[in-house]
Amino acid sequence: MIERRPTRAIRVGSVAVGGGAPVSVQSMTTTKTADVDGTLAQVYALRGAGADIVRITCNDVEAAQGLAEIVPRSPVPIVADIHFQYRLALAALEAGVAGLRLNPGNIRNPEHIKTVARAASERSVPIRVGVNAGSLDRDLLAKYGAPVPEALVESALHEIRLLEEAGFEDIKISVKHSDVPSMVASYRLLSERTDYPLHLGVTEAGPPPGGLIKSVAGIATLLLEGIGDTIRFSLTADPVEEAEAGRRLLEQLGLRERSGLDLIACPSCGRAEIDVLEVTRKAQEALEAEELPIQVAVMGCVVNGPGEAREADIGIAAGKGKGHLFIKGRVVRVVPEAEMVDALLDEARKLASEGVEARLAAADGVAARLADEAAEDLLAARGDANRARERRESVAEIARGE
Repeated sequence: MIERRPTRAIRVGSVAVGGGAPVSVQSMTTTKTADVDGTLAQVYALRGAGADIVRITCNDVEAAQGLAEIVPRSPVPIVADIHFQYRLALAALEAGVAGLRLNPGNIRNPEHIKTVARAASERSVPIRVGVNAGSLDRDLLAKYGAPVPEALVESALHEIRLLEEAGFEDIKISVKHSDVPSMVASYRLLSERTDYPLHLGVTEAGPPPGGLIKSVAGIATLLLEGIGDTIRFSLTADPVEEAEAGRRLLEQLGLRERSGLDLIACPSCGRAEIDVLEVTRKAQEALEAEELPIQVAVMGCVVNGPGEAREADIGIAAGKGKGHLFIKGRVVRVVPEAEMVDALLDEARKLASEGVEARLAAADGVAARLADEAAEDLLAARGDANRARERRESVAEIARGE
């Protein structure tokens, strides 16, 4: 279990952020906000992909008017993204948004910031102080010479002081950087200086797969350290991919309950009796369509498959001409190779509706014995691809000094 850093609790509409609440997933629409129906369609798609909160740009009067129609029809809380013009933040509040994001790099007038803070306070609407390395205040750039972590954190803390001077403390913070080590260092430093909840992200991460790798590297590193209360993948891609990636990351880290399929598969080896890649592809396609919140394993052979994947809810391992279906590492059925994917899908449905204990109770009594026999036959025919026995003897000799 990850021990999370204690933070203050705020609410973005119906979603709790900080204070021990589940880490939430955010994304941002790419439509023109004035296109109400198009923007709402994307919001609904993002919700379906796992987004808890959606940010929408409010960059002109027409966008603010669009928000007035979007907010009451949205399935998730809407945060207005504000740059330069503080009056648009006031307009977004009038439109009913659940949160504001202000960039301290481009709204510099302290009185304007305090005016927004007072208006947000009247409506119990939180503000995210969204520091971005690419739009850092020019005075801080001159002071530090570059958007280093210390500069980003100083920018955030200065903005927080202005909000606090207006009596406003319903705050969350981000200090995003496109360089992963700098991003991680910025959030580590910030987490030592404040207990406001933190919004994590690698800004301008780029398109997949590189953008995904950078985002996972930065966000996961911090989450594993207990830092972070809400996240966003900033990808040059369909924002639905952002929401899906964020949700899956949290599930893999054990920070959110699994909501869909988690498919694991062996990388295959010379011992495999099937085309592991093709069977995995077919299994993933069939199981994703079912939207079952289970972990499924596809293993190339029966020698180590059930044991290696015994933590999976259900799995299939190939033998010679047969598939050995297992639940929590116990082989429960043996089916013809051609029926492996269909049998896996059938058993996955039953597992989801009946539970593990019921399916184990209904297991074929001879299936485990047949799997053991198939494993021995495969070892005799192809040998031990991992050279386990030979390696055990060699390791023992070294350990004993023989």
